[in-house]
Amino acid sequence: MQCKIEDYIAGSIFHFYNRTGSGKLLFRCEDDYIYFLDKFGKNIIKYPCEVYAYCLMPNHFHFCLKQNSDKSLYRLFNDTITSYAMHYNAKYKLKGQLMLNRLQSKKITERSYVLQICRYIHYNPVKAGLVKKVEDWDFSNYHEIVGMRNGKLFSKELIDDYPEEFLEYDKSIRMYEAYIKDCGFTDILMDE
Repeated sequence: MQCKIEDYIAGSIFHFYNRTGSGKLLFRCEDDYIYFLDKFGKNIIKYPCEVYAYCLMPNHFHFCLKQNSDKSLYRLFNDTITSYAMHYNAKYKLKGQLMLNRLQSKKITERSYVLQICRYIHYNPVKAGLVKKVEDWDFSNYHEIVGMRNGKLFSKELIDDYPEEFLEYDKSIRMYEAYIKDCGFTDILMDE
């Protein structure tokens, strides 16, 4: 369900996601991932936010962000995706639309859902069979949450505001994985 313009106010938390269509790749090589993250990081200056979780996948992405101003985070993605698509099409000599649909967003209104969506985002590469363990995927900020890496696209505010939920995040991911395997509860994941 798409958020309404009035949802984009300071202090709101969102799950943003989008994918390519027709089996297209969004990221073909490591440089593509890095270029996208660099553009995204530079655009945060214009659209202040806290980056709670992100994961870039070969054909889609997920972000959990907290908006810090009245400048809509939807515009952050418009600027980033437009710039990235122009770069991508020029680099690979392509034309046309890169993304399948408009950017999707869901407002997170319950505290307990923040942990759930972060686990969901970080578990995507394992679910897709790209890696065996969450920590083996480089294009997410899981490493920052568990203290394995100091990256620019991670807000310590997440751990400060949700200390009980994120104190032992690595264990929480393992419990989430066991839950999904035991229940067969995989239909909520975006990557099909």
